[in-house]
Amino acid sequence: MPVDPALAIGAALPEVTFAWTAADVQLYHLALGAGADPVNPRELRYTYEQDLQVLPTFATVAANLRVFDPPSVSFPGVDIDLAKVLHGKQEVVAHRPIPTSGKAVAKSRIADVFDKGKAAVIIQETAVTSSDGDPLWTARSSIFARGEGGFGGDRGPSDKVEPPTREPDAVIDTPTLPQQALLYRLCGDRNPLHADPAFARAAGFETPILHGLCTYGIVAKTVTDAFLDGDTSRVGSFSTKFAGVVYPGETLRTRVWQEPGRLVITTSAPERDDAPVLSDTVLTERNGI
Repeated sequence: MPVDPALAIGAALPEVTFAWTAADVQLYHLALGAGADPVNPRELRYTYEQDLQVLPTFATVAANLRVFDPPSVSFPGVDIDLAKVLHGKQEVVAHRPIPTSGKAVAKSRIADVFDKGKAAVIIQETAVTSSDGDPLWTARSSIFARGEGGFGGDRGPSDKVEPPTREPDAVIDTPTLPQQALLYRLCGDRNPLHADPAFARAAGFETPILHGLCTYGIVAKTVTDAFLDGDTSRVGSFSTKFAGVVYPGETLRTRVWQEPGRLVITTSAPERDDAPVLSDTVLTERNGI
């Protein structure tokens, strides 16, 4: 059986020790489209070592930068064909601003497994500390495995975030590059779904799609620039649900509502009738918005 919740839930994954450099941070930011205006001082804070800062979503790639093989979905009690897998949700909580270089230890576990009927959802939680033992960030992600549900498990809680009924405080259009996925995969995610046309078609897509985590990072940067003066140290957490695919070269339309202590966000693809891309998206500021 590909999913066995009795084995999976609570299982600890191998501890990972990793390091990153300022060049890794710059590559990540460039893969999100930073530096489109190469003389803008705000953009240079993402791309130039002088006054370099780190977008907290870098946490999603920091431990995988030296990974060159396609990923596998094989954990205790979980063994799933990669072509069936989509990223469901992602959250990063930054306990302090991420340094531009460093060494860290990641400890991960399978936090839960949910049965959605036609699919299984596997929740993974990762706590990352510096080499000195100080907390850096906690990441929580879910993967959606098509065709792997129906094993009689819990469906899981509903944690939907509804945007306010009023008009958004901002609507921001952000272009993506036709080669965006090819750039982003250099940050460690070599899933052929994002590069190989034949693999993408076999998985049910017209062409290779953009990494969900690339969209996640692009939107985090877009909102940080628009509402937090481009100061990444002000981001306390960023969470989202992946509601649909993005094809490289499409525009992302992000709507933002300000609420006390947080921003509520939705993102869509306007070239495809505003098809949803990210939903249930929330950015919290470290000291309140």
